[in-house]
Amino acid sequence: LLSHCYKRNMDVRTGFIVSLCLMGLTCAEPVKYLDCGSKSGKVATVDITPCASQPCQLHKGQSYSVNVTFNSAVESQTSKALVHGIIAGVPVPFPIPMEDGCKSGIQCPIQKQQSYHYLNSLPVKTEYPAIKLVVEWELRDDDKQDLFCIRFPVQIVS
Repeated sequence: LLSHCYKRNMDVRTGFIVSLCLMGLTCAEPVKYLDCGSKSGKVATVDITPCASQPCQLHKGQSYSVNVTFNSAVESQTSKALVHGIIAGVPVPFPIPMEDGCKSGIQCPIQKQQSYHYLNSLPVKTEYPAIKLVVEWELRDDDKQDLFCIRFPVQIVS
């Protein structure tokens, strides 16, 4: 009886989640990315919410949640994020609200062979031009080596 009730509750929850997705709410799906030099870690998944299609369409004046799951190959007391928009091959600094990875979902010190969920937001200012570009997101360790470095295409829209 207990397993029947549990299965029924799971079916109700699954149906609710599917209904939310069908009503137009965006469900997070892993984003396609390129590793651009992760030296002291390895990325498992990248999620951007909301991102209904790829390249992600980023609407001016909105903020997006970026979640990177990675495994660290080193120990590190600190971590610092750097974000750039690459436009015509030129990296342009892209400000984020929190550069300190230890205040972005990661409990520091970072331990070797542990999995971490880095979570930050990507605000899209209204003054940004409507343009297609590549976002490069790095999280660096104590030695300024990349725990992860990822690139993913986006399109800024009005």
